[in-house]
Amino acid sequence: MGKGRVEAFSDGVIAIIITIMVLELKVPHGEGLDALLPLWPIFFSYVLSFVNVGIYWNNLHHMFHSVHKVDGGVLWANLNLLFWLSLMPVTTAFMGENHFATIPVAVYGIDLLLAALAYLILTRALLRIHGEDSDFAKALGSDLKGNLSFAAYISGVLLAFVNEWIGVAIYVLVAAAWLVPDRRFARLVG
Repeated sequence: MGKGRVEAFSDGVIAIIITIMVLELKVPHGEGLDALLPLWPIFFSYVLSFVNVGIYWNNLHHMFHSVHKVDGGVLWANLNLLFWLSLMPVTTAFMGENHFATIPVAVYGIDLLLAALAYLILTRALLRIHGEDSDFAKALGSDLKGNLSFAAYISGVLLAFVNEWIGVAIYVLVAAAWLVPDRRFARLVG
């Protein structure tokens, strides 16, 4: 089965996710810069989530350009990823509206963790239909950065119960590590 529909559907869902997140931003009450100050937790949460969703969109784009076919398992694995990403507006608002309290920071991290797990499942589903000797498998490699990110998310969730800012810092560091697009797949199609 062709991959075009899964790419188009993913693009649409991700666009909707970002739209929902931006609609959660409220207009400040007042015209001075001091009116913006109370909104910083919500805005910071939005920026972090926008970057995370953008990273997934970018990596999905490159990854799907490197594959030749999809099957039902890939479609379900992709829906699994989109499900966890679709919760990002809720977990973002929960964290921002509650000024980075412990439980909201941990819940946000769990969403990031489950999205990372879903991405791993998706790569394994694609690997299954393309084979261990395929160009896709060679581009995927050991996925060290993905595995380290997964471990970092677990640490971030757990350490949020020690200090929520440690959890937030870990989520920011993982996002920063992924800001450079995943070149493994870009080289394959480049």
